[in-house]
Amino acid sequence: MAGERVHHRTYSVDVAAPAGVVYALIADTTRWPLFLPSSIHVERLDFDGVQDRFQTWAEVDGSVRSRLFRRTLDAGARRIDFCQEVPAGPALSLGGRWTVEATAPGRSRLALEHELTVDGGRPRDAARLVHATDTAAAAELAQLRTTAERWDRLEALLLSFEESVRVKGPAELVYGFLCGIADWPGRVPHVLRAEVAEERPGVQSVRTQTRSGGGRVRSAETVRVCFPHAFRIVSKETAPGEPLAAHTTEWSVLPGERDVTVLAQHQVLLHDNPGPGPGPGTGTAAARAHVRDLFGGQSNTVLTLAKQHAETAVRTL
Repeated sequence: MAGERVHHRTYSVDVAAPAGVVYALIADTTRWPLFLPSSIHVERLDFDGVQDRFQTWAEVDGSVRSRLFRRTLDAGARRIDFCQEVPAGPALSLGGRWTVEATAPGRSRLALEHELTVDGGRPRDAARLVHATDTAAAAELAQLRTTAERWDRLEALLLSFEESVRVKGPAELVYGFLCGIADWPGRVPHVLRAEVAEERPGVQSVRTQTRSGGGRVRSAETVRVCFPHAFRIVSKETAPGEPLAAHTTEWSVLPGERDVTVLAQHQVLLHDNPGPGPGPGTGTAAARAHVRDLFGGQSNTVLTLAKQHAETAVRTL
């Protein structure tokens, strides 16, 4: 069409890791929030092992944006083709592919190609889009390389756990308590401050101060994506401190016949060789124990208070 311009961009990085390891990292989008700093959440919509459709929430230029993608995976060729379903202007189409090539035993090359069709009538916006694409691609490749090169110890650095409680009350009341984090100071003992900004419905940017063991105060910045119809909230710390490299949480309320089950599920990626932290001891084992105790204990407190909130309201009614 007249006025359109097509931009082809190619990026690559050499990785000291087997090609199969690198391919697995880019194939499993559900773990991108742990491995890619800009990725907040990935919601897989359809997947049959080859065709993949998912929605992402990611930080772009200081704002959280949601996008829909389709992918075709070819594990044998270590190639993944993708396209964005409804690109935002000035992009008219956006697609590309990931490829992984084995270059030597235990070494590989990861390449990313982008093909953008942009509105030729908006040259400045198009230039900013191309620059943003280049910047994001470089950051993604660098982070994927760093993660892949720790493949032989990655299992020890990854930690997942959950807390749960049964509630004899409606899911709506429990979800309302969990969603209303701005009201937690004064209601949740360890939450000293919670500042919430909601740039669009359902996406919360939160700054908190919490009190942990020994009276220490921990500050955190978190993005929360709320799904009220599904009674779910997913969140990610956007600037985690030691010993965390990444930390995501999912709060979910599962209705049953007579009560509901409320879950707090945590996914954590630790820094390599974590140093001395607020907990006792040093090293990965001590960091795992500290993180499990800290977030597990705080989640239990929130779940218990959500239970009390819902059950007290029911008795009052």
